Amino acid sequence: MIAPSILSADFARLADEAAAVKGADWLHVDVMDAHFVPNLTLGLPVVQSLLAATDIPMDCHLMIEDPGRWAPPYAEAGAHNVTFHAEATDDPVAVARDIRAAGAKAGLSIKPGTPLDPYLEILRNFDTLLVMSVEPGFGGQSFIPEVLSKVRTVRKLVDAGELSILVEIDGGINADTVEQAAAAGVDCFVAGSAVYSAADPGAAVESLRRQALAASPHLRA
Repeated sequence: MIAPSILSADFARLADEAAAVKGADWLHVDVMDAHFVPNLTLGLPVVQSLLAATDIPMDCHLMIEDPGRWAPPYAEAGAHNVTFHAEATDDPVAVARDIRAAGAKAGLSIKPGTPLDPYLEILRNFDTLLVMSVEPGFGGQSFIPEVLSKVRTVRKLVDAGELSILVEIDGGINADTVEQAAAAGVDCFVAGSAVYSAADPGAAVESLRRQALAASPHLRA
């Protein structure tokens, strides 16, 4: 699965930018509040407008404080997947429950420096694990390969039937990094600059998909 990130798109032409990647599996929307991360992007009104402009399932990544308050409305608006950060709440399971009750899949994200082990026991309450391969807050950063150990850990649990969760990665995914992420066990690849800096964003999506499929036994299975 390829999820182009509109953080790298032209914000003045978001409907057109969504149409340019119509073959994508998800459309990744980074919501930042200038508190949890030092950047401010967009919020629920823009997501609602995008939902009306495209049929691509919306993948909302909330880099915000107090997700218990702010995450469910994204699900109510029609987002397909709503992900929040483990570091932003003391009760991630309750937030996931509320997101699911509002009609969306629930995702948990962890920063590159956040250990996975404390959250392994609660992953059964989530549909998606988003592993950050850059520090959240800004696009265009370099991929941090060390985070792939987290991917491998979860992939083993999924393959063993002990866990059912989609593994997503976000940060620095491009033609040079997508194969190692795929080989580690990633299911869904968020790509911003690699897609929206291309002359043909739709072709860039398909190229990344081909690379991921070629590098990953579990994706070909």
